[in-house]
Amino acid sequence: MPARPSNLQNSYSALGANSHVPLYQQIKDTLRAAILNGQYPPHSRVPSESELQEMFEVSRITIRQALGDLQKEGLIFKVHGKGSFVSQPKAVQNITSLQGFAEAMGDEQEIVNHVVSFDFVAANAQVASKLALDEGSIVAEIHRVRLLNRKPTSYEVTFLPEALGKKLQRADLVTRDIFLILENDCGVALGSADLGIEAIPAPAAVTRALGMKKEQPALRVERLTYDDALRPVDYEHLYFKGGEFQYRLRLDRKRPAKTPRRA
Repeated sequence: MPARPSNLQNSYSALGANSHVPLYQQIKDTLRAAILNGQYPPHSRVPSESELQEMFEVSRITIRQALGDLQKEGLIFKVHGKGSFVSQPKAVQNITSLQGFAEAMGDEQEIVNHVVSFDFVAANAQVASKLALDEGSIVAEIHRVRLLNRKPTSYEVTFLPEALGKKLQRADLVTRDIFLILENDCGVALGSADLGIEAIPAPAAVTRALGMKKEQPALRVERLTYDDALRPVDYEHLYFKGGEFQYRLRLDRKRPAKTPRRA
């Protein structure tokens, strides 16, 4: 039988049946909080439907609604005949706004960066084209491993024009996002970015840095960031271990303009 956090039922009781919030949502929120604060660690079993029924004194339908919503959110998964288990958490970034990794993860997550290398190199044709430079121009090439809660989560390769790269040499690349350094230290007003996302065979350096299996695919994000005058300032390849990172995007449907009916 799984351990029952002592404050799980107390958290629910603080809301109570007279709340305007539906009972299933109160239970869902209580279980979610217990999962996110580590009371139920990844791969541990959460209480069964019957145990939750007894704990919260509600119907089985109410419990199933709560568990169903947690499963849709990706917080738990079900194993037939064994019950519900806590999922390994994924890092999630919303791409409806332009943010660095640490910004997107929020203050509740610990972000530390390991700087693998920082060099000035001659830009190849692809990098030069992206940054609107002549091929062979000197650019800064930065390799970093991003650790989320002390776990390697992404491998990032960043290219910047030489002048910006020289400014970043003096910056704290261990604890800060490059975006924030560009804005606050270099006076660059970031404006927009082009993104491309694809699954690829992971390069050897990425496989080693992220502790991936040899044949495990990587999610690669190609990002070209512009300043507010639409000048390219930052070109990146961001690699994530397959299955451990998720980009989210909300799309609004653009409805065609109505044409007047003919008489």
